[in-house]
Amino acid sequence: MKALTWHGKGDIRCDQVADPAIEKDRDIIIKVTCCAICGSDLHLMDGYMPTMKSGDVLGHETMGEVVEVGRAHTKFKKGDRVVVPFNISCGECWFCRNGLFSLCDRSNPNAEQAAKVMGQSPAGLFGYSHLVGGYWGGQAEYLRVPFADVGPIKVPDGMDDEQVLFLSDIFPTGYMAAENAGIQEGDTVAIWGCGPVGQFAILSAWMLGAGRVIAIDKVPERLAMARDYGKAETLDFSNSDIYDALMAMTDGRGPDSCIDCVGTEADATATSDSMLDKAKATVYLGTDRPHVLREAIYCCRKGGTISVPGVYIGLVDHIPFGAAMNKGLTFRMGQTHTQRYLEPLLQKVLSGEIDPSFVITHRAGLEEGPALYKTFRDKQDGCIKVVMRPHG
Repeated sequence: MKALTWHGKGDIRCDQVADPAIEKDRDIIIKVTCCAICGSDLHLMDGYMPTMKSGDVLGHETMGEVVEVGRAHTKFKKGDRVVVPFNISCGECWFCRNGLFSLCDRSNPNAEQAAKVMGQSPAGLFGYSHLVGGYWGGQAEYLRVPFADVGPIKVPDGMDDEQVLFLSDIFPTGYMAAENAGIQEGDTVAIWGCGPVGQFAILSAWMLGAGRVIAIDKVPERLAMARDYGKAETLDFSNSDIYDALMAMTDGRGPDSCIDCVGTEADATATSDSMLDKAKATVYLGTDRPHVLREAIYCCRKGGTISVPGVYIGLVDHIPFGAAMNKGLTFRMGQTHTQRYLEPLLQKVLSGEIDPSFVITHRAGLEEGPALYKTFRDKQDGCIKVVMRPHG
């Protein structure tokens, strides 16, 4: 089959690789009808995620048609259309039983390796390094889905792929980010990063009762989408001092909640601290560029909440923890417990409350994927979200 594969920093290829096969009785195989490039995939492309191996298949935003089922699988049948969550969960361990699906104890076969780095292992993830399982991803013609009786959700008849694809990751991720922000009716919410997750965080903040949403970025197309579709106020960090602007907009109090949708690769030209972070990463003295996290700590009102859906990978330097402690801030973060949100968010799509396809700017086949990775990373051609159809 054709698949997008990783061959080193900056080297993404469309290769021929072996077709997947049923390995466990609870598996299914899907024919991928639609998949996407996620912002967190760029961390792999840029070489920040350890334990990638040449030839690894990428991708964790995937849906398709069931073509084969394991002997013990009874949830789906051949021909069903399904959306696949990006994290893999057994449904039986303590964490899954308590709705903490991204922390599954059983789905990462390399849990011991992950524990050495993180203290404990999170769930396995599709297409996201051997630290979280070494599972092949879904930017491919076919995908093996482990524990398929727990994760995927059946797509109702009559729904287009593009309406439901983002239930796999970015819609639940934006929603959980807003939920983690502890939004109370009428709150002011500041959101750093107007990429796809940021766009869904904006809409989710409104759904959860925000009275005001302020979105921060510098890319004109992203800011325009945040204004036009998300109805947010916007700040361009390339020509505004974000702290001063937020203080002025909130009468000196600061936003009630701050959401970091940027994560490890904050813009390296934004400020002196982010330029230093970039320099340290270049010579392997650091991994993450946490400028946004630092800024959110300073900007958030006393007693407020900081939500972090943006991916961080290793150690972060110069975090103003004294400010966080003395301001009494609450932090909530983590990989999304996607399975928890699939049904409720599907209902929002079915009701017409939201059509998640609004973020799509580029559509392509797998062969165009390597070039579009670079277009997306470099924010060229107005690229906000890339969707690929492996079978045309």
